Amino acid sequence: MNREWRKGSVELVDGYVLLDGAGVPVRRLADVEFAVEGGYLNVRVPGREGVQLVSAPGVRLVLAES
Repeated sequence: MNREWRKGSVELVDGYVLLDGAGVPVRRLADVEFAVEGGYLNVRVPGREGVQLVSAPGVRLVLAES
C-alpha cells in the first residue's frame, strides 16, 4: 500500500506527543507531512529522520493545506 502524503498541521489530545525537529515532545506541529493508514496517523517532521506514528484516538485535529 502506498501512503498518500499531505502537508499541513496536526494537534494531539492530552497524553499524546510527537517529537519536533529538535527532539522536544509537543502536542501541536505545523508544516509537517502526514498520511492516514490503518487507524494510525503517520507523521514526517522536518529535521527528524523516519516516521512517527499516532493511533487515531490520540489525534485531536488534522489540517491539510489545499
